[in-house]
Amino acid sequence: MNRTLPVLLLVILAAGSTAFAASLPSLESLKQLNSARYAGVTPVRWGENIPGVRTKLDTKDKVIALTLDACGSAKGKGVDLRLLEFLVARQIPATLFINGRWIDANPELFRQLAANPLFEIANHGIRHKPASITGRSVYGINGTRNVAEVVEEIELNARKIEAITGVRPKLYRSGTAYYDEIAVQISQGLRHEVAGYSLLGDAGATWSAAKVKAALLKAVPGDIALLHMNHPEAGTGEGIIAAVPELQRRGFRFVRMSDYPLK
Repeated sequence: MNRTLPVLLLVILAAGSTAFAASLPSLESLKQLNSARYAGVTPVRWGENIPGVRTKLDTKDKVIALTLDACGSAKGKGVDLRLLEFLVARQIPATLFINGRWIDANPELFRQLAANPLFEIANHGIRHKPASITGRSVYGINGTRNVAEVVEEIELNARKIEAITGVRPKLYRSGTAYYDEIAVQISQGLRHEVAGYSLLGDAGATWSAAKVKAALLKAVPGDIALLHMNHPEAGTGEGIIAAVPELQRRGFRFVRMSDYPLK
């Protein structure tokens, strides 16, 4: 099979992210170009930690990146305001992976978060789907069905975020954080690094506060912690609030994912 990219896509991929945003092709063009590129390709990998997924900060500094997902499902459009107020009061940076449906449910808060330099806004997809070109599912959630749907899942939310904030996100985490390797390549072609994690912080906002705290206190330098900000009823917020001062006493600093190279 000939995988040679059309000339237009080569130009797009060679450009820097600023140039990419400035001369953004239509969504339909991106779907067609990517569908042509990956026509006939069958993915062989499926999971959270496959090649191209960035799971650590590339540093030996004693730092940890808190990443907070806002998933936007029917029961996941809430806001843990106590947690967010704590982070602001203690000046704790975090990377926020925001789904398009959560933005629609919380438009004013989203603008406030995006305007706060403590927080980095990242892409959590438009519909919170696992990233697959064959419709694979996980945890009972159906994945994107083909290349065009992967492009839509990433690009529609990127454009939504950029339209509101003026900044195109550079990081993408799929719904469930599952991918096949072709979806990872598509994300990279759309100028998004795929953001995994090295420290499971709350197991989809199902853990108690004590378990969240215990998980975070196992942090090692360069960890990326996966947590949630959209379930105020869960133990996540309380666990983070309890763990942060202890981690600081141990000499850890909190950073955004973009503050360090990723590996």
